[in-house]
Amino acid sequence: MHVNTESAFAADGDASHGYNAPDLRVFVFALFFIFGGITSLNDIIIPKMKELFTLDHATAMLVQSAFFLAYALFSIPAAAIVRKAGYMRTASIGLVTMTAGCLLFIPAAGQASFGMFLFALFVLGAGITVVQVVANPLISALGHPKSASSRLTFAQAFNSLGTTIFPYVGSALILGGLASVDSSKLTGAALDAYRTESSRTVVHTYIGLAVALLIVAAVVWTRRNRLNEEQDQTGSIFHAFTLLKRPRFAMGTACIFLYVGAEVAVGSLIVNYLMQPSVMGLSDVAAGKHVPFYWGGALVGRFIGAYVLNKVSPGKVLAGVATGTLALILISANAEGALSGWTLLAIGLMNAVMFPTIFSLASEGLGKRAAEGSGVIATAIVGGAIIPYLTGMLADKSGSLHFALLLPAICYALILAYGLYARAPATKVTI
Repeated sequence: MHVNTESAFAADGDASHGYNAPDLRVFVFALFFIFGGITSLNDIIIPKMKELFTLDHATAMLVQSAFFLAYALFSIPAAAIVRKAGYMRTASIGLVTMTAGCLLFIPAAGQASFGMFLFALFVLGAGITVVQVVANPLISALGHPKSASSRLTFAQAFNSLGTTIFPYVGSALILGGLASVDSSKLTGAALDAYRTESSRTVVHTYIGLAVALLIVAAVVWTRRNRLNEEQDQTGSIFHAFTLLKRPRFAMGTACIFLYVGAEVAVGSLIVNYLMQPSVMGLSDVAAGKHVPFYWGGALVGRFIGAYVLNKVSPGKVLAGVATGTLALILISANAEGALSGWTLLAIGLMNAVMFPTIFSLASEGLGKRAAEGSGVIATAIVGGAIIPYLTGMLADKSGSLHFALLLPAICYALILAYGLYARAPATKVTI
């Protein structure tokens, strides 16, 4: 997509030179805050669903699978919508779809059905997919290309702000409402009544989100003509996949799959991990209130990373934080007590710059094909549907959440290798 604006850095309006539109940056920061916060609520939903429907670890992880499956199915169509409708209109479409997903929690709660909850999360994930396909390339374009990694990292800090605030509030609303009830001692009609009432505590949270999303969608719609866009209509919807012929882009896309999968797997395990007597022995509510430390670490790390990435090669930064993550996982997996719990939570700090740095390294040199590239990369976010499920299976088979950390550790080791590979600047796209 080619975007023209009077305040472009480049007089000729070439998108590869970046654009100066501070008002749009505010909207994009808000989008990052919203979809980051809503995504992090899955970490609170998982233990609730596990309790309500008496699920094993792998089945409970279907919450993440349903949510992140949407990235595999809707990322490329979302990129096609951007080409037809433009960035801001597409963002509005995504926000309305997110609203629909939130409202689907109403019938899910009415039926106290795990399957309906999964469908609601799938629709919500579809909306977030559309918004994210818009947000990543747009914030990269709203400034000088040389500072794209730093700018995207700063935007991701607002994502982390959402993931820090939402779990804390969600823990109190979703986990705390009926914390005094032991569902394992309920049967028959009493269990059905508990499931229905407890489901309502979930749905009330998402109804509030639906109202907020509609307001934001309306505001974004008013800015739909802020950019005077020239649409690139060449090629089919699947033409974007030709970018995978570029080794740097292909490997970066694979690393997004690995990173999101590992990050979500670790985040999803936190509550149950900290509840273990061998770790911290916390209640589900107390453990849920520790989740913000994981995402809060990412918040702090992204503000620091936005500065560091202006001084140090993004590839070297990526390799450095991946090394730190591996060290923390190994300590957590082989330790007990508070050390095991806090080293797991500290992984959030190391995660901070990974997504924006991998995205920027993979997208470097794409120019007018940035929106297509974003669609392909967003498809790889489906790693959040697959790796957490496999991690849950590993935990069930081994009987140990500590051992299950082996899979995220392998993911981070491969990301470390990519950081070392991508230290040199990329060439411009010719495909």
